Parts: sequence; C-alpha cells; structure tokens
Amino acid sequence: MKGDAPAPRVLVVEDESTLAAGIAENLEAEGYVAEVVGDGAKALERIRAREHDLVLLDVMLPRLDGYTVCRKAREEGIGVPVLFLTARAEEADRITGLESGGDDYLGKPFSLRELLLRVAAILKRYRWYEGPDSTGTLLRFGGNEVDFRTYVGTAWDGRRHELTHKEAMILKLLTECEGEVVSRERVLDVVWGYEVYPSTRTIDNFILRLRKRFERDSDAPLHFHTVRGVGYRFTKDPGFTP
Repeated sequence: MKGDAPAPRVLVVEDESTLAAGIAENLEAEGYVAEVVGDGAKALERIRAREHDLVLLDVMLPRLDGYTVCRKAREEGIGVPVLFLTARAEEADRITGLESGGDDYLGKPFSLRELLLRVAAILKRYRWYEGPDSTGTLLRFGGNEVDFRTYVGTAWDGRRHELTHKEAMILKLLTECEGEVVSRERVLDVVWGYEVYPSTRTIDNFILRLRKRFERDSDAPLHFHTVRGVGYRFTKDPGFTP
C-alpha cells in the first residue's frame, strides 16, 4: 500500500477453510489486512461492525447464504463493497448478486491473480467515490438535497430517502459530468467495472429509482435523462424555479 494510509481491511467469508486461508495469505502478501469467517450469520455480524473496506463473500454458506447477507447489509445502510465468490457463475446468478447489492462477481475456480486485480479495482472505485472533486459532498438540485457522505437524500416534497451505494455512485458520476451524455460503458467502468456486465435494464432500473425519488414527475423527468442507445445525462438546473 502506498503512503502512510492504513492498509485496507478485507473480510473473507468462505466456508472452505483451505481456500479461505489461501485467499487471506495472498491478500496479506499484497499488504492488506485479512480476516476470515466461515458462515453467513457470523459474516453479517462482522459486517455490521463496519470495520472493513471490502468483503469477499461466498454465496453458498452455512446459516445464511451470501445473497441474504449482502441484501440485509444493504437494507441496514451498510455500503461496504462486496465481491461475490461462487461456483454458481451463470448469468442469472450474476444478476442476482448485483441486485442483492454486490459490486462484483467472480466465479470459481478463479486465479488468485485475477482476484487480487478485482480487489484493487473495487477499492480504487471506492476511493474515487470518497475522494474530493468539484461537486463536493452535498448536492442540491430542483429542491432536492443529497449528502454523498451519508447516502441520505431529502426530496423536494420533504421525503427522506436512503440511497444504496450504487445509486449514490451513479448520481455522483452523472453530477461530475453534468450536462454531458455519460455512456453506458462509462457507467460500467466507474461504478461496476467492465468484468461485471450488468444488463442495460439493471442500469435503467437505477435511473428509474432516482427519478421516482427526486423528480416531480418521473414520467417527464427534468434531471435524469436516458439518451436511447447512448447513455444518461443529468441536468442540475433545467431552468425552472422550484
């Protein structure tokens, strides 16, 4: 790890002890701090402690499966990135993982080199999100307000919304490129990473949720636009007075 920043802490959730030990050993050789747990209930307990920068999460686990662990964590507002590790690598399983709140999905068997590359890529995306930029940490538009630090938004009608980390990342990216069309490929690269390949429908669903929360009329959006076949555009001030 560069500089004097503390080493990223990785929670390895895997019930195959030999595999778990091998993953932890390789992570530590790269400068990470690794902790291993072997079942889903214990994993959720450790995730709730909010002490980790990344979770490597097997899907098929004793007590609670990985999808349930991730979904419960997201429902509780825990935004730690999650990389699923599983032998179930069909497209439907990848989509289930993403829709449960996962950030990436790596099928078994996998090379440790590929795993380490994925870990580095996810942590890089999260450093981008948490780092300083011209948009700041508080976004105001159309009578809405979103705090990127807490993932909490207050809509024009006074309703309070807790954003998922993916929703917040998409909104941050669109805000940084305000007024420009952001291609689907750019969203993939920044928010998910190319290897994950969520469907266009998945990304559209995120945009739709943002519209329903922050547009006065989600059927006639003023801020969140889909440019068919190209990508998405955010307009902060469409020229009306709230």
